[in-house]
Amino acid sequence: MTQDLHTVADWQAAYAAGASPYVLLTDVLGRLRATDPAWIHRCTPEQLIAQLVALPPRGPATPLWGVPLAVKDNIDVAGMPTTAACPAFAFMPEHSATCVQRLQAAGAIVVGKTNLDQFATGLVGTRSPYGEVPNTFDPRYVSGGSSSGSASAVARGLVPLALGTDTAGSGRVPAGFNHLVGLKPTPGSVPMRGVLPACRTLDVVSVLALTVADAALAFSLFEGAEADEPRFNITAPRPPWLGGSRAALRLGVPLEPGCDAALGWPTAFDEAQEHARALGAELVPLNFELLFEVAKLLYDGPWVAERLAVVDSLFAANPEAFDATVAQVIGRGVGVDAVAAFEGRYQLERLRAELQSLWQQVDALLVPTAPTCPTRAAVAAEPVLRNSELGRYTNFVNLLGWSALALPCKLPDAASPLPFGITLIAPGGADAALVDFGLRWEAAGPTQLGAHLRDARPADRRPQALPRAEPTLLLAVVGAHLQGLPLHSQLQQRGARLQARTTTAPSYRLHALPGTVPPKPGLARVTEFETGVAIEVEVYELPVASVGSLLALIPPPLGLGNLELADGRWVKGFICESAALLGAPDISHHGGWRAFLASA
Repeated sequence: MTQDLHTVADWQAAYAAGASPYVLLTDVLGRLRATDPAWIHRCTPEQLIAQLVALPPRGPATPLWGVPLAVKDNIDVAGMPTTAACPAFAFMPEHSATCVQRLQAAGAIVVGKTNLDQFATGLVGTRSPYGEVPNTFDPRYVSGGSSSGSASAVARGLVPLALGTDTAGSGRVPAGFNHLVGLKPTPGSVPMRGVLPACRTLDVVSVLALTVADAALAFSLFEGAEADEPRFNITAPRPPWLGGSRAALRLGVPLEPGCDAALGWPTAFDEAQEHARALGAELVPLNFELLFEVAKLLYDGPWVAERLAVVDSLFAANPEAFDATVAQVIGRGVGVDAVAAFEGRYQLERLRAELQSLWQQVDALLVPTAPTCPTRAAVAAEPVLRNSELGRYTNFVNLLGWSALALPCKLPDAASPLPFGITLIAPGGADAALVDFGLRWEAAGPTQLGAHLRDARPADRRPQALPRAEPTLLLAVVGAHLQGLPLHSQLQQRGARLQARTTTAPSYRLHALPGTVPPKPGLARVTEFETGVAIEVEVYELPVASVGSLLALIPPPLGLGNLELADGRWVKGFICESAALLGAPDISHHGGWRAFLASA
C-alpha cells in the first residue's frame, strides 16, 4: 500500500484522492520491522492514534498533513524514549523538541526514533548497541553516520523525511552514502531546544530527504531559533542565490580531491565537475590546507571537551555504558583545561580571519561529500582511522559557521557498488541560495530516488517552500549599469542577480545626457499626449539592504523610481529629472543605450 509513497508529493496526492491517514500510517508501522537496525523505537498503535487525534486540519498551513516522519534518537519526541543510542542514558521526555513540534504543527506524524552512532559521535553508523546500520546499496559497507537510521529509513522509502543532527558531517555523510539529499543548515538558524547535541556550540538539526524540494520544505517549517534559547552563532540570511551578477557562478574545488580509486570515485568527481560546468559554473581549484587545519580542531582541539560536557556525569559514573570507540573519543576531553579551550578558540578565529578572502575568490565550494566509503569490516578493524577519513570535507564547516547541502550525484555502476555524492558549501546564511542551486543540480542529475525506489516525477522536485533569505527587490537598469558597461561593478559588489533582459513598456523616451562621466542616458516616461517607445533594460534582483549604498552613488539628475516593464510589471529603476532632458539628444529610435553606443 504505502510502498509506492516515497515523496511528500506522493503522500499529498494520496490524501487528495481520499486516502485515510489511519490506514496508510498503520501500513507504515507494519513495515517497520523489530529486527531493522535503523530503528530504536517504533511508534505504537496507541501513539499513532494519539497523534492522529491531535492532527490539525488539512489545509495550506499543514503541507505535511499525515506525512510520516522519522526522528533521530537524540531529538526528543514526547512519550517516546530518548536514548542517544545509550540505554543507560535513556529518559522519557515530556515535551517534543521545538523542531518536532513545528513539523507536527504542519501535520507530520512521527513514526519512530532512529538509530545513530552513540551520542552522535561518529560518521560510520556502527557505534550503537542497537546494531550497525548497513548501507542501503551494499550491506558490506557502512551507512554513514551519525544519522544512520534516518538515512536508511528515507533511502528505502519507509518515510519521505527524517531529522538528523550534524556537527561534523552527520547529516551529510549518510546522505552521500545512500543517494539522498542532506540539508545542513547554518549553525544558529534552527531551534535546538530538546536536542541532545554532540557539541552544543556547533550542532544543528539537519534534514534527510529524497529531493531538494522535500528537504527545503521541512527546513522552512522548523527554521528559526527560539527567542529565549541560547545561540552561539547568529548569522543573517543572505540573498537566495549564489554568484550575483558575475558572468558565471564560481565554485571552488579541491586541488587534490583524494577520492578512493577502488570505488571509481575520482571519475565520479570529475563527472560532477562537468555537471557543474554544464550548469554554467566556473570551477576554481583551491588549496584546502587552511580548511583542514580548522577541521583538526574538532577532534585534536578542545571541542572534544564539549562532547564530554554533554555526558560528563554518566561518563564519570558509568564509563562501561559507552561504546568503546565513543568512550575513547569523548575521553580525550578529560584532560582539556581552560587554557587549552581559549587557545583553541584563538586558533579558530585566526584561521577564520585568514579564510575571509575565500569568498572573494569563489561563491561556494563543490566537494565530494566523503572521499571514500569503508566496509563495516574495515571500520571494525580500525574504527578511529576509518571514521576520520570520512570527515575530510565535513569537519570544518560548522566550526566556521557555514551552510552546506549534500546532493546525489552518481548511481552505482560497474566501477562501484555504491552511489557517489557531492556537497555544496557556502557562507553562513546561504541556505536558500544552496537550495536554489540544488534544485537546478538535481533537475539535470540522476532521476532515481533513494535506493532503487523509482524515477523522480516533476511533482517530486517542485518546491513548495524555501528557506528564509535576505529580502530583495527588482531593479531595472538602462545605461552604464548594464552588463559589461563601466558601472556594472556597482551591482556586482552588491551581489545583484540578473533576472531578465527585456524592455520597458512602450511609454518611454531615452536621451543622451551631455557632460556625464561615464556617459549616461536619461529615461523618462511620456505623457498620454506623447509617443513613447520600448527601451532595452536589464532587470536585477538586489538585496534590499544594499539599495541605500547604491542610491548614494547615483548623481543628479538621475535617481531611482518606478518603471513599467513590457509585461506590465512595475519595478524600481533608473529615471531622470525632466529638467535635465531639455536639449539632451533624443536617442529613443536606437531602442536602448547599448545600441546607441554601438552606433556612435
